[in-house]
Amino acid sequence: MPIFDFKCGSCGCVKELLRKISDPIVTLCPECHKETFSKQLSAPSFQLSGSGWYATDFKNKSKENVSKTDANPEPKKDTPIPTSN
Repeated sequence: MPIFDFKCGSCGCVKELLRKISDPIVTLCPECHKETFSKQLSAPSFQLSGSGWYATDFKNKSKENVSKTDANPEPKKDTPIPTSN
């Protein structure tokens, strides 16, 4: 089950709750008991392990090589723009 971050708009209470996707929406703050408790947008935190595609395709790629190709693209040759007289 995923863990979601919740925050109360009234008192500022912040909690992490273990919730199923099918569970009803939580709106009642456990601290101030007002209906201003809402789910926050947060980054997922998980770690992939094993010998899956992510390990074989991306794990050993050098970030340095990727950044060099992105930072210094080959210059484009100037081509004259035809003008009509």
